Amino acid sequence: MIQSILKDKPTKLFIGITAFFVANALIAECIGGKIFSLEKVFGWPPVNLTLFGEKGLSFNLTCGVLLWPLEFVITDIVNEYFGPKAVRRISITAVALISYAFLMFYIAMHAAPADFWVGSKTSAGIPSMQGAFEAVFGQGMWIILGSLVAFLVSQFVDVYVFHKIKKATGDKMIWLRATGSTVVSQLVDSFVVLFIAFKIGNGWSWSTVLGVCVVNYMYKFTMAIILTPVIQWVEKRIEIYVGHETAQKMKRSAMGIENEI
Repeated sequence: MIQSILKDKPTKLFIGITAFFVANALIAECIGGKIFSLEKVFGWPPVNLTLFGEKGLSFNLTCGVLLWPLEFVITDIVNEYFGPKAVRRISITAVALISYAFLMFYIAMHAAPADFWVGSKTSAGIPSMQGAFEAVFGQGMWIILGSLVAFLVSQFVDVYVFHKIKKATGDKMIWLRATGSTVVSQLVDSFVVLFIAFKIGNGWSWSTVLGVCVVNYMYKFTMAIILTPVIQWVEKRIEIYVGHETAQKMKRSAMGIENEI
């Protein structure tokens, strides 16, 4: 059984993509607690936008956005070659494993710390390793919930838009359906996570939610455009790996299960 799996290139490709997809999603969640300034990265002054009455908005983004655009690229590749049922499977798998990871984080945070460990980094300016550990891994439950719900909803939106465009374009213009679906799904992702985590969970005003949403979406939209050549490059690499005839069969099969979503 295992020998047939290891010899089947489409199967190995799917396993590899799934592992990379889940790893990226988990890493994005783990590093999402840090907020960085995009302007400072490039040495620019803050843009200080005014949107929906909110002033002083800048590109202060969670580090999770460094990886989430790549997740949507992977989604589109899986969509193209394996279909929506496969996207649904890897998305649910990712959410399940992220939930499991956060459960383990919670248990680790509440495990009684060793006395010597708590003060082991005072010379480095860290008065309590337990406090530092909790600060890094103890993200608010509303943020976790918002992130997971946004991830699932945006994934299914991406699948739907992708296949609607593919019905109109056929096998041509993968860049159009991939970028188009990502642009739409990233907007949904940006709004849902902010609505759940900060509107419901922290009582933000609608103007703040919408203003921050637009700033985040501007970044994600730009990244979707920048990553378009990556999609075309990956498509070519897959065709080389599995062969042109097999790649075409995979694409036809993916379209054949469209109605299962």
